[in-house]
Amino acid sequence: MGQFTSLEARIDAAAHAVLARLARGRLADGAVEFLVFGLKQAWACLFGGLMLGMILATRLWWPEIGLARYDFWFLAALLIQIGMLVFRLETLSEAKVILIFHVVGTGMELFKTAAGSWIYPEEALFRIGGVPLFSGFMYACVGSYMARIQRIFDIRFSHYPPIWMTMLLALAIYINFFSHHFIFDFRWVLFAVLALLYFRSSMHYRVFRFRHRMPMLLAFLLVALFIWIGENIGTWSRAWIYPDQADGWSLVSWSKLGSWYLLMLISVVLVTLVHPPRAYQQVS
Repeated sequence: MGQFTSLEARIDAAAHAVLARLARGRLADGAVEFLVFGLKQAWACLFGGLMLGMILATRLWWPEIGLARYDFWFLAALLIQIGMLVFRLETLSEAKVILIFHVVGTGMELFKTAAGSWIYPEEALFRIGGVPLFSGFMYACVGSYMARIQRIFDIRFSHYPPIWMTMLLALAIYINFFSHHFIFDFRWVLFAVLALLYFRSSMHYRVFRFRHRMPMLLAFLLVALFIWIGENIGTWSRAWIYPDQADGWSLVSWSKLGSWYLLMLISVVLVTLVHPPRAYQQVS
């Protein structure tokens, strides 16, 4: 898996030419690493950021043009995806990840909306049942980020659990998202298994000059937290709403953070189907 697309390689070379001329020292190096970390994270979130920005902007102002917001988001998401491929902002393998997330996410949406877990309060032409087709792209945003961040930060893993175990756990988590409506909710058992599998696992990523290490369990939590924040923006924009938000917006329940934490495991496993995890080799 190449680290950058051709366009990103040119941007990276230009950035290195500027950053390499900066003063060195502990504080200066730390400031540069922090700055580059933020810029790379923003670049990895490009698809999700554009989608969330579009949703927020149309909540603040939407003209009567004979086109439903949901349909506009769906068409715009398609154009964003095409544009990212044409302008080499995304690789074909990342597009495959996005497609997988779209299919998996849409399947969950069809069931969850039928079960009343959340609703889409506006009309849409492009929809399947009660699910507007733009919704699959919201899951695809997560997939895009997970795939892009691996190469942008050149992520390697230490003590990564066997793939077959992670696939079984991801399947159990996905099934539980459906089955808990009918039988016992096994999420606490799934949390325990996830913790056991990834307790020793760490990701090693390069920002600019240095490699850094982060425990996988912490990485899952941080990404889940940012998705929860994005979900609050989405529900405030009435992209979708939960039953307790029908009479007015309120903060998304903190319990959803746990759901997103489990979804992180599914996300990671889906990405490993396209980009197998690379082992970290300690340089002596």
